[in-house]
Amino acid sequence: MGYVYDDQNIFAKILRGEIPNNTVHETEHSLAFRDLYPQAPTHVLVIPKGPYVCFDHFAQTASEAEIVDYIRAVGEVCKAEGVEADGFRLIANAGNDGVQEVPHLHVHILAGRPLGRMLARA
Repeated sequence: MGYVYDDQNIFAKILRGEIPNNTVHETEHSLAFRDLYPQAPTHVLVIPKGPYVCFDHFAQTASEAEIVDYIRAVGEVCKAEGVEADGFRLIANAGNDGVQEVPHLHVHILAGRPLGRMLARA
């Protein structure tokens, strides 16, 4: 599948400084910030600074430095937020069926309460 990145998405605008955010962690290749509409007591989004649509796009085309930085940034956020002891959920939606709302790779780190089942049974 060929990915086409939309540089007008909200995360691209955040990365350009056009929209403010509540930064939790920033590195050379990654940015983590609090979700505006948290679904749990801890709800942080982690995005790469490069133009990647979804996780598989990132995994297939990002440089090793970007991949290592991004994965470590997720770990650093988990440590800083203190979610390691009680657990957390890491979510990365992709495409229409995955209900991806912003076409820029992002993972949600959710924690701070029991989160229930991952998917409702059909």
